[in-house]
Amino acid sequence: MTAGAALDLRDRVRDVPDFPKPGIVFKDLMPLVADAAYFRETIDRLAELAQQKRPDIILGAEARGFIFGGALADRLGCGFVPARKPGKLPWETVEAAYDLEYGTDSLQVHADAIRKGTRVIIHDDVLATGGTAKAKTELVEMLGGEVVGLLFVIELAFLSGRDKLTGYDVESLIQY
Repeated sequence: MTAGAALDLRDRVRDVPDFPKPGIVFKDLMPLVADAAYFRETIDRLAELAQQKRPDIILGAEARGFIFGGALADRLGCGFVPARKPGKLPWETVEAAYDLEYGTDSLQVHADAIRKGTRVIIHDDVLATGGTAKAKTELVEMLGGEVVGLLFVIELAFLSGRDKLTGYDVESLIQY
């Protein structure tokens, strides 16, 4: 590779067949995170997209959203807010539910994590069906924040997750 040539992030995304259940091909980002050059490149690209939106906060959902979201917030010099499964946060929370294939789940954030008018970028590693991303927009807006963008490392476009996010600025680094 020549100096300055961009890395192909797909080179460090591993396909794991039949995970978490038969018929699913899981896109594993852990090889990308483990490679310093690829991880840095990923954060550089996310930061380039995020900078122009001037966020005050990056909101990331557990668990891989913490890895990328925390690094992105540090790079941008803004705060980080974790969205967690119920019962994981020690303070007063607000909650948003989303549909799963068989039932529902939910995410929570601290009730004082986002103030009215706070500019928030929602980050997660993968945009799939859009349910968790939509729940995160609801959490931000419930607290009076402004969603200025949603950033993903991977987008599984064939699952049409963007359709649940109409009206929001959605960007991803890799599309399948």
